[in-house]
Parts: sequence; structure tokens; C-alpha cells
Amino acid sequence: MLVHLLKSKIHRAQVTGASPDYEGSLTIAEDLMEKAGLLPHERILCSNLANGERFETYAIKGERGSGAIELNGAVAHLGKIGDRLTIMAFTEVDSAKATRWKPRVIVLGKKNKIITERGF
Repeated sequence: MLVHLLKSKIHRAQVTGASPDYEGSLTIAEDLMEKAGLLPHERILCSNLANGERFETYAIKGERGSGAIELNGAVAHLGKIGDRLTIMAFTEVDSAKATRWKPRVIVLGKKNKIITERGF
């Protein structure tokens, strides 16, 4: 049996930009995506800590080292620059391995710099 578990999480990512005219997605700085184990175009679930909004979209790479977290398309209306997001991706894990599963989690601070990481 397979169970759905958290694979990757970026916690407290601060929104740095918004582009409602873009096709859609969430731009995430490439180095943050790699550290959290997120792939380009991977499906993600986001929650906005400022207003409680939750939305599903996909991740696209932003400039490495930029700290970019940008709301694109319709989701640009669900937050504003400065809001903090939790960005999550999930996977299926065999139930026999589920009790030992550890997601990759990074917690961000000022300028979206990593302050804590676990699950590596």
C-alpha cells in the first residue's frame, strides 16, 4: 500500500514579487528549490500565513541566489509582497517505509536565507 506523505517543505518563504499577467505558477529561487528537493514544474500546495489562503500550482525556477518567491497568474491575487508562505510537495511512499520517512524541510529568515534545514 502507498501513503501520501510530505516530500518537501519551504517554510516562511517571503513573497518578493507578483505578476498577475503571467501564465501561472510560483517562481522559487533555483537554489531554494534544490535544497528543498523541488523539481521544476512540480505540483505544490501553498499556504499564506498572512491571510490563510491556500492554493495549488506548480514551481518554476527563479534566479539562483536571488531569494525569489513570486506569485504568478491568478495566485498573485491571493497574497502580496512581504507575505510569508509555506510551500509543500507530497509523494507516495510504501507503507513499510512510511514510519522512517523524513521530508526535506527548509525554514527561511530575512531575505529568504535558509536558517534551518532538516531531513537531509
